[in-house]
Amino acid sequence: MDQFAAEEQTSKSALLLQGAELVLQRHCRSREIGEGLDSVMSHDAELLTRLEDA
Repeated sequence: MDQFAAEEQTSKSALLLQGAELVLQRHCRSREIGEGLDSVMSHDAELLTRLEDA
């Protein structure tokens, strides 16, 4: 981590904060995708069933 921080010309603390932010962004994005899929599955359940049978 020391080497990477030096290469990026930043502190280790800043790198850790950036990493935490990326984890939170990924988690939020995954939740949004899941909620979107749930919405489609409930809203378009009949259509999806008809397409499944086609």
